[in-house]
Amino acid sequence: MEFKAQSIADFLGGTIEGDTNATVTDVAKIEEGRPGTLAFLSNPKYNKYLYETEATIVIVNQDFEPEAEVKPTLIRVPDAYKAFASLLELYQQAKGNKTGIENPSFIDASAKVGNDVYVGAFAYIGKNVRIGNHVKIYPQVYIGDNTIVGDDSILYAGVKIYEDTKIGEACIIHAGAVIGADGFGFAPLEDGTYQKIPQVGNVILEDYVEIGANTTIDCATMGSTIIRKGTKIDNLVQIAHNVEVGENTVMASQTGIAGSTKVGKNCQFGGQVGVAGHITIGDHVSLGAMSGVANSIKSNRTVLGAPAMDIAQAAKVFAIFRNLPQLREQLIDLGRQVAQIKTKLEE
Repeated sequence: MEFKAQSIADFLGGTIEGDTNATVTDVAKIEEGRPGTLAFLSNPKYNKYLYETEATIVIVNQDFEPEAEVKPTLIRVPDAYKAFASLLELYQQAKGNKTGIENPSFIDASAKVGNDVYVGAFAYIGKNVRIGNHVKIYPQVYIGDNTIVGDDSILYAGVKIYEDTKIGEACIIHAGAVIGADGFGFAPLEDGTYQKIPQVGNVILEDYVEIGANTTIDCATMGSTIIRKGTKIDNLVQIAHNVEVGENTVMASQTGIAGSTKVGKNCQFGGQVGVAGHITIGDHVSLGAMSGVANSIKSNRTVLGAPAMDIAQAAKVFAIFRNLPQLREQLIDLGRQVAQIKTKLEE
C-alpha cells in the first residue's frame, strides 16, 4: 500500500517540511531506512542517522532542530514515538484486512457470525458460538461450543478456544495459545494414584486483552478464570485454574501463576516469575524477573528474588551474595587464627 506525506501528516495532525507528495510503501528503522520507507526519530542517540538515512519520510518531534542538511521529508509532531506507533497500528490493520470465509472450514448451523468477519481455512466453529463484527479468525483455529468472541477481536493461526469461553471486544490471541484447557486438579488416593477432578468452569477475557503465542489459560474448576480489561500477557505464560488477573496488568514470558491466586490491577511481572497458589498480589505491584512469590504481597510494592522480598532488602542480600567467596576466605582465615590462639593457650 502507498501513503503520501500529506495524508500521513493529516492523520497525525503534523506539519510537513519537504515534499508533500513524497510516497512510502513500507516502514523501517531510521538506521536501516531505504527509499520508499517511513521512519521516525525520537531518541537523540539516533540523531546522526537522520543525516545518513535513505528513508523517504521521517517523523520527528516538533522541537527537533537539525544540525545539518536533511534529505528525507520531515513530518513534525508533538511526540514522534507515539505518532509512529499510531501509524504502525494503521499499517497493520490495512495489511491484515482480510474478510470472507475460506474453504474448507466448518461453522455449525447454530453459530451466529457477525458482519465483515474473516474465517480462515480449516477453522472450526462449534455449536451456539457467537462471533461479533469485524472478527478475524485465522486458519486452523478451533472455537468450542457456546463460546463468545467480541467485536474486533483477532484469533491467529492455531489458537484453541475450549467450550464456554467468553472473549471480549478488541482482544488479540496469538498463534498456538490455548484458552480454557482443564486446570491441573487431581485428588491423591490411598493407593498412591490420582483421581482427576472435573474442571467445569470457564475462562473470561475482558476487552482489550492480548495473549501471547503458546500461552495457556486454564478453565476454572468451578466459576471462572478471569483476565480483566486491558491486560497484556506475553508468550509462554501459564495461568492456572480460578486465577484472576486485574486490569492493565502486564506479564513477561515464562511467568507461571498457580491456581486460585488473585492478581491486582496495573501490576508488572518480569520474565520467569513464579507465583504460588491461593495468595493475593495487590495493585501496582512490580515483580522482578525470576522472582519466586510464595506469600501474598500488599499493593504498591516492588519485589524481587526467590523468595521474593522488597527491593531494598533484596539489594542488600544480593550484595552479600556477591561477596560470599571473599567472606568464605575471611571465615577460613579467622578459623586458622582461632586455632593458633587455642594451641598457644593449651601450651
